[in-house]
Amino acid sequence: MSTVREIAALLPDPAELRVHLRALAVLEATIGDDPRFPCYTFDAAWGPGEEAALMDNGSGDDFSVLFTPAGVLIRGFDHESEMSPYGTDDEQVWPGVIDEVPTALRPLLDEPAFRDEGIDAPRVTACLWRETGDTTWRTGSAITFPPGSEDPDGSGFLFPLLTDRSPEAVQAHFEDYYERPVPLDAVRHVLAGRPLTPAITAVLNPAALSDDALLRRVAGHPEAAA
Repeated sequence: MSTVREIAALLPDPAELRVHLRALAVLEATIGDDPRFPCYTFDAAWGPGEEAALMDNGSGDDFSVLFTPAGVLIRGFDHESEMSPYGTDDEQVWPGVIDEVPTALRPLLDEPAFRDEGIDAPRVTACLWRETGDTTWRTGSAITFPPGSEDPDGSGFLFPLLTDRSPEAVQAHFEDYYERPVPLDAVRHVLAGRPLTPAITAVLNPAALSDDALLRRVAGHPEAAA
């Protein structure tokens, strides 16, 4: 069985996780066919002193990783999970999932972006957190996971690129998602934090042929050139 407890043991420290998520957003924006519908994004101005890495697969599943002065909160939602608020009788978050979220991070779950109209509960099936100064990722200690599922809270489905951050895993994801080859060396380049140049952009997305189009993609992600 894969749950947030196994995920917590595989996550890197917040600084490394942040760098990785920014790189995924750069790769997404470069490889993606339609900039209106990205899967991975990074918002460096989510709120005062806050940044957000977001994933939305367009099929009802999403996650957010919120970086704040108080710490980091990871919220994931698998719409097919038995632990979804939509699958419970009272339409509330599964017992134990968010009960122990620290007071300093709890308000992050009340973001309107993480709530659906008509349901009085955050959109969450998996939750992890790490307060500033802590050395371990935390999860609810009292969760009783529903039996009969290898991935009851959806964490294995939602977070594979957070636990396996290898260039090969990232390459395989984008090749499967966009159904075309993605050069491994270019993926390594971006994951290493190197600048996103027109040459790398052209390799990652051969359809962006004009110099103007390439430069617009690079300009759209100044963090990649930082």
